[in-house]
Order: sequence, then C-alpha cells, then structure tokens
Amino acid sequence: MNGIEILVQEHDAILRMLQVIRKASMKVMKGEEIIHEDFLKMADFVANYADGLHHGKEEKFLFQHMLEELGQMGKNLITHGMLVEHDLGRLYMSELKAALSRVREGDEESRLDVIANAVGYANLLSRHIEKENSVVFPFAQRSLKPEILAEVDQRSAEFEKEQESKGLQHHYLTMLAELEVKYQ
Repeated sequence: MNGIEILVQEHDAILRMLQVIRKASMKVMKGEEIIHEDFLKMADFVANYADGLHHGKEEKFLFQHMLEELGQMGKNLITHGMLVEHDLGRLYMSELKAALSRVREGDEESRLDVIANAVGYANLLSRHIEKENSVVFPFAQRSLKPEILAEVDQRSAEFEKEQESKGLQHHYLTMLAELEVKYQ
C-alpha cells in the first residue's frame, strides 16, 4: 500500500469516528447526560490518530513536498487550505475539552459548547476529507515526480511501522470499534 492509499484508509476510520461524535452529540442535544469519558476518548482519538498519526504523515511527508515542488498552486492548496483546516480542527478539539471541563464544574450552558465544537469538528473534517480524497491526493499523484511519491511512500511506511510497534493503530481502532457499538 502506498503512502496516499494509507492516508485514504485512515480517512475511513476518521469518518467512522466523526459519526460517533455526531451520535454522541445528538444524545447530549436530546438532554442525556454527557459521558465525559467517552468524549475524552473521542478527543484522544482525534489528537493521536487523526492529528498525530494521520495529519502528521500528511504534513511531514506529502504536504511538505507539495509546498516545495508544486509552486503557487501547491502553496495555495496546502498553506491556505489544508493546513488552515488542520489548525481549525485543533481549535475545535481544544474548545471541546474546555467545554467538557466547564460542564463537569456545573456550567450547564457549556453543554451547548460541547455540541457546537463536536459537531463543528465533525462537519469540518468530513468536508476536509472529501477535498483531500477527491482533489488534493489526485493532484499530488498527477503532479509530483515519481521519485518524490516513492519517498512519500517510503517515509510513510517507516512511520507506520514505528507506530505499529507502539500499538498505536491497534489501540485507536479498537477504541473506535467500542465507541461505535456504544453509539449505534
């Protein structure tokens, strides 16, 4: 599997988590108690699987080459598009965790912030993934030199192997499966 195929496969897992986030948010909207531990697990998945593992490979390997090799078009697409959305996603997660803390301290109005930030993140990432799968990745495959794509593949494979040795993928995919069962 090449580097871009790995990224697309990870998108599938991230999209599954986005559905969990939406379903958990719906329960909160209907007045059910917030299960803080579950929302913190969702935020942990986002921070370490979606952002650390997945966005880490995009930013360090693929996007860096696109910035260096594809001129203004690559710069606009990556710097003013994809990286801005990665940062916005991090902001949503930071605000979600802050809202969870406020709710735990008794601020009922912050339940709204839990929903807003969770759903905002899910909507942002759903659109972001669609753009990457249908525009950014095909553009990279068409435009980057074969030797650059081979380097992205090699570095992605090495990174994956290192993370697998730590059990990262297994841990987060197991967590995802458990949350999916809980939030069907």
